[in-house]
Formats: sequence, structure tokens, C-alpha cells
Amino acid sequence: RKWNACLFKEMYLAYKSGRTDKDPCENWYEGEKGFFDFYIIPLAKKLKDCNVFGVSSDECLNYAIQNRAEWEVRGEAAVQEMMEEFAQLDTANSRPVLVDEEPATDDDVEEFLDDDSKGEAVDVTSN
Repeated sequence: RKWNACLFKEMYLAYKSGRTDKDPCENWYEGEKGFFDFYIIPLAKKLKDCNVFGVSSDECLNYAIQNRAEWEVRGEAAVQEMMEEFAQLDTANSRPVLVDEEPATDDDVEEFLDDDSKGEAVDVTSN
């Protein structure tokens, strides 16, 4: 639910600040069900069919189905809670923040730019 709330907050603040015309409160619950039905569960089924992760592939599908069922039961209340929590935010002073991520420093940027391996082709084929 943590990531769901972060995305909802970002979309809600965009709406409140006039950066989008779409109020996420109007269809968040149904939209999340559709996300499970048309993206998450089909992807988990493909992983299971391909046996990409062995027995874990089956677990991914089972968890996706369980999470979908939980959203069906608790989703409307979760959306209501998020609406109440974020309704009081000051959109002028609020901005999306990546959870658990520290801002990049100048040293981080220089290290990235100085890395000699950037831009080189990597052979990923097996012989």
C-alpha cells in the first residue's frame, strides 16, 4: 500500500495544483482493479508459464491474485483514508519525494560522468 499511497499523493497534488485536470479520487479504486486485471496478473501468468523464476513464478501469481482480492475488499476504505490524509496538504509547498532515496550529490554526478564504461557495448550473448 505504501507505493500506492505515494502515487496517489503525487497525482492528487498535481490535480490540486492545476497540473492535471484528472482528480484521482474519482476512479482510483476501479483503476487499481484494472491495473491488477490487465497488467499485474497477466504478467504474473506469463512469468509462471515461462517458469522464469522456477517455483517462485507460481508464488508471484498467487500473491498477485491475493493482492487483487485484498484491494477488492479494502481498496475503497484505503482511497478514503488517502483522500482524508492528503486533503489538508498545502500544494504550494508540497512536492513529490522519492521514498527512502537520498538526493544525488555533485560527487555522485561526477562519478557517473567519469565512469569509463559508460557508452560501451556489452556482449551479453553466451557461447
